[in-house]
Amino acid sequence: MPVEYNKSINAMTPGDEIEGYYILKSANPKVAANGKPFLTGALSDRTGTMELKVWDYAGPLTAADEGTVVKVRGTVGEYRGTAQFTAARIRQAAQEDPVDVSALVPTAPIDCGAAMEDLRRAAASITDPDYRAVAEAMLEAHGETLPINTKPFGSLINQVLPVRVNTEGLLMHTANMVKIADFLAGMYPETIDRSLLLTGTLLHDMAKAQEFVFSQLGLATDYSIKGQLLGHLVMGAQDAAETAARLGVPEEKSVLLQHLILSHHGEPEFGAAVRPLCAEAELLSLIDAVDSRMEIYRETYDTMEPDTFSPRIFALEKKVFRHA
Repeated sequence: MPVEYNKSINAMTPGDEIEGYYILKSANPKVAANGKPFLTGALSDRTGTMELKVWDYAGPLTAADEGTVVKVRGTVGEYRGTAQFTAARIRQAAQEDPVDVSALVPTAPIDCGAAMEDLRRAAASITDPDYRAVAEAMLEAHGETLPINTKPFGSLINQVLPVRVNTEGLLMHTANMVKIADFLAGMYPETIDRSLLLTGTLLHDMAKAQEFVFSQLGLATDYSIKGQLLGHLVMGAQDAAETAARLGVPEEKSVLLQHLILSHHGEPEFGAAVRPLCAEAELLSLIDAVDSRMEIYRETYDTMEPDTFSPRIFALEKKVFRHA
């Protein structure tokens, strides 16, 4: 069988001979019962992930190289019903190698410039001057990391690393949520303070990038120390409190903003520091869940044929059906 070059992982089938560049998603050096070293792990590209085995391999690749690009040559096989890539050769990609990063790293379907302008317009439309000042200051401070892509959200929920944490996925999520929040604030004007809801929505995930350690590709390869000890909800609330204090925002408003950030996961079992206790916090948590779940459906549907069921999706706790 002829060798195929840079074939997408989701198109690989048992028996394929492959050579190309892929992301080393995980790497775990081990020693077999016969005393010979080998490497087990996973390769990924923008279409999916596949288990990796490299027999009689003593290095140099280790877990420290996760999230980087490697060049491999080998064969696709199957083990216990799961496709598996057995590499005959593997090495780190060199700077001069013709690596197409766009084929390896998933990106969100969004115009980042237009989305950032939408967020700036939303912040400028906040009528309460204190909330508007906090929103605009934090957008200014975090604008570069917002177009980081926490993509795919499903991988984040599954806590499968590395994931692409880049401004595109996070930016798309925030921009979608702001649109929904603005619409629903208009639906319930006697219950919802639009200024508080929009500001909380803009701020809710701004500390997300601080949760991760990144490879040179911008891939999140692990949680950061602060990410593990504090998490993005606590870091985001701290940042909002510091910004509000610097701008002279009344403490009551600062506390409300912190509450929205700390409670936006809804329930403690889903990661919330506290449960939502005001209408704006409740609505923000629902909007966050809606957009995250719809993104999981979109990504899942992209891999499915019409009139089929998916495998069970961990984040949704069920399989889903794609109708014609």
